[in-house]
Amino acid sequence: IVAFALILGVAYLANVICHHILLKLIVKLAQKTKATWDDIVFDPKVMVHLARIAAPILIYILIPIIFSDVPRTLCLIQRICQIAIVVSFICFVNALFIAIYQVYTSKEEYRNRPLKGLLQTLQVILFLVGGILVISILIGKSPLILFTGLGASAAIMMLIFKDSIMGFVSGIQLSANNMLQVGDWIAMPKYNADGIVIEVTLNTVKVKNWDNSITTIPPYAFISDSFQNWRGMQESGGRRVKRSINIDMRSVKFCTPEMIAKYRKIHILKDYIEKTEEVIDEYNERNNIDNSVLVNGRRQTNLGVFRAYLTDFIKNYPDVNHNLMYMIRHLHPTEKGLPVELYFFTNTTNWILYESVQADIFDHVLAIISEFDLNVFQDPIGTDFRNLANNIDRIHKNTTQISSTKDTKSI
Repeated sequence: IVAFALILGVAYLANVICHHILLKLIVKLAQKTKATWDDIVFDPKVMVHLARIAAPILIYILIPIIFSDVPRTLCLIQRICQIAIVVSFICFVNALFIAIYQVYTSKEEYRNRPLKGLLQTLQVILFLVGGILVISILIGKSPLILFTGLGASAAIMMLIFKDSIMGFVSGIQLSANNMLQVGDWIAMPKYNADGIVIEVTLNTVKVKNWDNSITTIPPYAFISDSFQNWRGMQESGGRRVKRSINIDMRSVKFCTPEMIAKYRKIHILKDYIEKTEEVIDEYNERNNIDNSVLVNGRRQTNLGVFRAYLTDFIKNYPDVNHNLMYMIRHLHPTEKGLPVELYFFTNTTNWILYESVQADIFDHVLAIISEFDLNVFQDPIGTDFRNLANNIDRIHKNTTQISSTKDTKSI
């Protein structure tokens, strides 16, 4: 017993020396070097697990001196030491993986890569190997026998770890093709996901939706199903606006000389009006057009001038990204009127600023439409029906009064 206590004391002393002397010395030496790899390997959180191996190794070596004549006790203690060595080494490798993961995720070029899935895959393999080694020590068999048995039960293992295997393969595809990164704004209607990717792991992709709810999606769904990634929009430096205003087609007409004179006073339209009028007058004169009939020759319309105004307005608007496409176009006429679509990109991808720019532009557009003698098409509302009813009542009353007056005079 005294000898066994002495061995335990030596093992404890070795553990203290490794933790408080050797470990600190190695960490200080690693910090003085210019290389970065040694800072990862010799990190205190990593080396502490390696330092724990010293005690069970000493006990494993020295214990046969005492229990050489008691083979069962010797075998039991040695197996416990072997298990402690394996567990400590597995913890050391796991801590090393975590340290490497933390270093690479701190770098800008790797920050948005789905490295956590790769880390979890390596941890699963590591713990699986560690578990097999521990079991082989307990049963006193070679680990190769257990590995051979795993080969025979591969179908069962694949069934058990199906999601992990599919997640690992999907993670590699997502990373290799740069399809998904942490921080991407994605939309996946099938899973009611519309928000920012906050985590990519071996089995799940977490998406924080705009309503602050969290949606978890299996990684292989991003390979088998379609999803929309808005990263391209964010990297382009502009977000698209594609919105139309319905014009009442009954308000579209040819421009009169008075209207042309009015439009010439609009600063951004002055050059357009003069150039267009020159082209039209030259065409009409060359073809001997009879201007007394409006359908003859070429004429400007209030809608055409309005489109020209919007084009120049968007061209000169400071919050529009002029490096990307912008245009004003007609869409197919419907029973709701003629849609005039504004298609452009803002120079910001920030959602709040984007909505503000879009609202400011359409506030202006709606306010100046009447200056071009155009009407916005709008379905009648309750006030319209009430005004119509009041007008009908007033007409009916006037008609009744006139009838009464005529009857009185006739009498």
